[in-house]
Amino acid sequence: MPADAPFRRVTAIIPARGGSQGLPGKNVARVGGLPLVARAVGAALAAKHVDRVVVTTDDPVIADVANAAGADIIDRPTALAGPDASSESALLHALDVLGDEDAPDVVVFIQATSPFIRPSDLDRAIERVASGERDAVFAAVPSHGFLWRTDASGAAYGVNHEPRRRPRRQERSPEWLETGAFYVIDAEGFRAAGHRFFGRVGLTPVDPRTAIEIDDPHDLELARAVAPTLDPLLAVAAPVVDVDAVVTDFDGVHTDDTATVDEHGVESVRVSRADGQGVARLRRAGIPVLILSAEENPVVARRARKLGVECIQSVGQKGEVLAEWAQTRGIRLDRVAYLGNDLGDLPALALAGWPVAVADAVPEVREAARLVLERAGGHGAVRELADLVLAARARHDDEASDSPEASDSPGASDSPEASDSRTATAAPFDPDFLPVAR
Repeated sequence: MPADAPFRRVTAIIPARGGSQGLPGKNVARVGGLPLVARAVGAALAAKHVDRVVVTTDDPVIADVANAAGADIIDRPTALAGPDASSESALLHALDVLGDEDAPDVVVFIQATSPFIRPSDLDRAIERVASGERDAVFAAVPSHGFLWRTDASGAAYGVNHEPRRRPRRQERSPEWLETGAFYVIDAEGFRAAGHRFFGRVGLTPVDPRTAIEIDDPHDLELARAVAPTLDPLLAVAAPVVDVDAVVTDFDGVHTDDTATVDEHGVESVRVSRADGQGVARLRRAGIPVLILSAEENPVVARRARKLGVECIQSVGQKGEVLAEWAQTRGIRLDRVAYLGNDLGDLPALALAGWPVAVADAVPEVREAARLVLERAGGHGAVRELADLVLAARARHDDEASDSPEASDSPGASDSPEASDSRTATAAPFDPDFLPVAR
């Protein structure tokens, strides 16, 4: 494509039907703290050549999740949403709905069941189709495997090799395995052919580590296990945690959920200085912070006094207490980030607009979270969340005006929020170990 040629209009289309026989709710299953369809939308939006992202679905839950992630929604007819309906039929219907005015020149067909899509891989494939080099380009990984089939009698025979001579890996040209993650196609050619592989077909090699396609619970388990390692490689922008308040559990969030006992039977817990600094920055920015604890424990009150934040203890139902606290302060629940780690946090996570889990949270909490942090409880998780919240606040302030940030303005409170007797001013020191009175 000549350097001065206008780039062609590119639309990403993500078909995501609600009915999955092998894995119910598959398209909104969470990997790395995000629903699969939201991950797909995020990857497409992060690609520099994608102009628009559309999700075509028959499911209102999928539609809500995809729309919140930044996609436009097309209602997929029931006749095109059954298990026998082809992806091509959904794509063609979406193009019909878009019409001539919004018709793309290039379609990026993305499957939400591939959670680890690099935006840069999408861009490389788009460039080859937009330039006219290829009519269709798909994601693939190299394979040097020896494939076999069996005949009607059960006898095995080689498919891609000669059994009498087994060449070494370095002597064999790679074959290519389609990953199913994405297909970039010329829109006009696709309409004419009615299928995705037409004309001059090419492939885009992708990192084999990212070639996971989720079809059953075992695939989902694998994707969740490798997400902490693979997600940093995807170069997707950090989540924008734009909230007006931060609420956290204590045990397993401010601590690593363990305790030490000395010879006198006195227990101590370890806290992170980085977390303390993160909370201090939130307070300077005028963002209220609340600690909710299921148990009545002097160490929690002492830590809250040091941090200068509100603390409510002996909480039986955290969701109810969170709702009451937010209502009293005029804070919308969808503008609250809640950070938890264990089952008792689930009611509060369900209410918060930003349910967040520490890296070592129990599986149920990770599932409920919109975001799973990279850091574990007691090891900087609170600081990690604070940094994300403050980054969103700074971006919002930059867009709104050129005025100084809230943390520099007069009255951006360094004093604790007005609260009950459980809230106190900061203590003069920040110990690594806090004694627990039992």
